[in-house]
Amino acid sequence: MRTRVTAAALGAILVLALAGCSTPESPEPTPTPAFSSEAEVFAAAEATYRAYVDALNQVDLSDPETFEAVYELTTGEANSGARETFSQMHADRWVVDGPTVVDLLEPSQTQPTSGYVEIDVCLDVSQVTLVDSDGESVVASDRRDVQSMRVALEPSPTNPTGFAISRIDGREDGPACAG
Repeated sequence: MRTRVTAAALGAILVLALAGCSTPESPEPTPTPAFSSEAEVFAAAEATYRAYVDALNQVDLSDPETFEAVYELTTGEANSGARETFSQMHADRWVVDGPTVVDLLEPSQTQPTSGYVEIDVCLDVSQVTLVDSDGESVVASDRRDVQSMRVALEPSPTNPTGFAISRIDGREDGPACAG
């Protein structure tokens, strides 16, 4: 059976590391996309986050090649954290199952001139299970069915949406999440 990692699995267990690595010889910088309004920035950020959730839902922990789609949509802390977490989950033979549903996605902060954006997200993880190689659940018993998160995105000329996810944090402010 195909093993899947969902946004909730990363959101619940991902410990973000320090910023990612840089290459010694960087190619010529590619211009960042120009956005004419906050609505345009948010639409691109939303498309990026939804693509990220879709990519997470397609990860097969027994096949590290399936992690690449997630890595392509992340940068910095989010990328290094995903790499570390996926590697550990693969090595430990953990199994994740059940869908994550994006209940809410709203702008938190947008800067059209720089392209930086933060979005507030509510993720329904009520059907997500995560078990270790012995079949024992590793989900915290007090896990909320709906997770409140703040996602930071930065301009990325290599992604079709124009953004990459740089950080994912839990949040206490912003819009309320059900559950």
